Amino acid sequence: MADIFGIALLDYYHGNYSEDIKTHSSLEEEDRIPLPYLFRSFEEMPQLEQKALELARGEVLDIGAGSGSHSLFLQEKGFQVTALDSSKGAIEVCKLRGLQSVSQSSIMDHSGRQYDTLLLLMNGIGLAGKIESLEGFLLHLKSLLKPDGQILMDSSDIIYMFDEDDDGGFWVPGNTNYYGEVTFYLEYKNDKSDPFDWLYVDFETLKTHCEKVNLDCELVISGEHYDYLAKLSVKT
Repeated sequence: MADIFGIALLDYYHGNYSEDIKTHSSLEEEDRIPLPYLFRSFEEMPQLEQKALELARGEVLDIGAGSGSHSLFLQEKGFQVTALDSSKGAIEVCKLRGLQSVSQSSIMDHSGRQYDTLLLLMNGIGLAGKIESLEGFLLHLKSLLKPDGQILMDSSDIIYMFDEDDDGGFWVPGNTNYYGEVTFYLEYKNDKSDPFDWLYVDFETLKTHCEKVNLDCELVISGEHYDYLAKLSVKT
């Protein structure tokens, strides 16, 4: 798969910004990810992300770190933080921006260490791909936690994207197991990624799947547009 994110992040870092990443999904028309947004400061981050960074403690694994903005903030605060991303270009940008600990890997291939805090921001739970994979994904995250560790993640309930009928129900296509399953591909400078699955999870569904793998799931804060921040921890 073309490293769309990595190529775009490197372009922006080196001052070659001429266009944004285009996103195409099974749910909506073409959208864009503005590259400057991926290099935002703490003050420019949404409230959910700011709250997650304020709650971080101990040794931190930033999953899907991208350009490393969250990791950089924590490193500057004195945290021991590792930025993890499967994108070679993203990890190169993290290094260029001064991050001391990075790992180029998918989260499912990352093992052997445990952390006090796992961060999955910008809907990092989407890496699970499908609802049927969510419990296995959560079990793997659980294996990366120290006994009193925590998972901080945000997601969105995208039911609002579907048509509502007069009775308050929603018209959801029958070709998926769960309405939060979306297929994407990315485009940048006429190069396209392969299609990939991404998962948006409403809070109650997340909580149900957490219970099945013996994780507590706490709603920390709700955002302004069907989004939320959750804290997961091992049940004692």
